Amino acid sequence: MVMKVIEAMDYADMSRQAARMIIQQVKEKPNAVLGLATGSTVLGVYRELVADHRQHGTSYQFVRTVNLDEYVGLGPDHPNSYRYYMNAHLFSNLDIPLDETHVPDGLAADLGEECRRYEQLIEGLGGVDLQLLGIGRNGHIGFNEPGTPFSSMTHVVELAASTREANARFFPSLDDVPHHAITMGIATILRSRRIVLLASGAEKASALARLFEGIVSPELPASALHLHPDVTIIADQEALSLIPNEQRQVESRD
Repeated sequence: MVMKVIEAMDYADMSRQAARMIIQQVKEKPNAVLGLATGSTVLGVYRELVADHRQHGTSYQFVRTVNLDEYVGLGPDHPNSYRYYMNAHLFSNLDIPLDETHVPDGLAADLGEECRRYEQLIEGLGGVDLQLLGIGRNGHIGFNEPGTPFSSMTHVVELAASTREANARFFPSLDDVPHHAITMGIATILRSRRIVLLASGAEKASALARLFEGIVSPELPASALHLHPDVTIIADQEALSLIPNEQRQVESRD
């Protein structure tokens, strides 16, 4: 199997190309289940989706969404929660019913039960049609840190120091960054029918280069994507800068 790679000129081009794939998915299947991500990498994608909705009327009336993760201890009204992020940057600007948008509950009294509920929710929706991913500097996908078993389902994770430091720019200080999160597991992600991985900027070049080496190991969570039959990587030139041109078609592992 071959992992498809789309080289974008820059962040804006990456965002446009990813948005086109999502729009095509929604037009082909109006009740699609979209797996969504947060963070700075996908902000441009969401801006493109909102602009298209306003200009061309693409409807999300029947779309259902499930987000990858949420910080433990942050409620939906907290400005650094991922529910707040999604409402502000996407959901409030589309015609999607809010009760069809799903994010793990970071305030759940029983976090283990919340993880089980979220897995059952995804299954009840019929699974994810298109899952949008970013890649962390340490190769994480979702909040699945290095060492996470590929068999993992939705679970609570202790965030690596490097992940907390990378996300500190969104908080008043590093001390304010939560230490734990609920995340879809790697097995959960791999059950998606299609996966689109985005990477932008020189700071992601090292992780992407390790992914292109083709070594499948829990020490690089993103390497699990080699086990999936339908993965598209959209990366800009800076993110691809450490990868020779002849290696940009990646042969995946069965």
